[in-house]
Amino acid sequence: MAWTLLLVAPLLEVVWAYSMKLSEGFTRVIPIDITLTTIAAGFGLLSVAMKAPPLGTAYTIWRGIGAIGAFLAGIAALGEPLTTTRALTAALIASCLILVRFTSVG
Repeated sequence: MAWTLLLVAPLLEVVWAYSMKLSEGFTRVIPIDITLTTIAAGFGLLSVAMKAPPLGTAYTIWRGIGAIGAFLAGIAALGEPLTTTRALTAALIASCLILVRFTSVG
């Protein structure tokens, strides 16, 4: 169950990062509400998920999936550029997440 939560929690990070961008510097109410709600929910899920895997593994996976998800959301929803360098960087982050997961004790 912890690993499932560890895969869901960073999806909320993607939502809050995207809604924070839409809040235009915390000047728009609905995106602010979405941001704060998903931050709280994401941290809540992360705290439950951290019961099983080691701290370093859980946090690295949560942060990495969130970063890659925000990167993809920026490209898909905000028209941010997909360059070779950016794609390679995201692929390297993903490969590191896989290595962390499969070398983890928990």
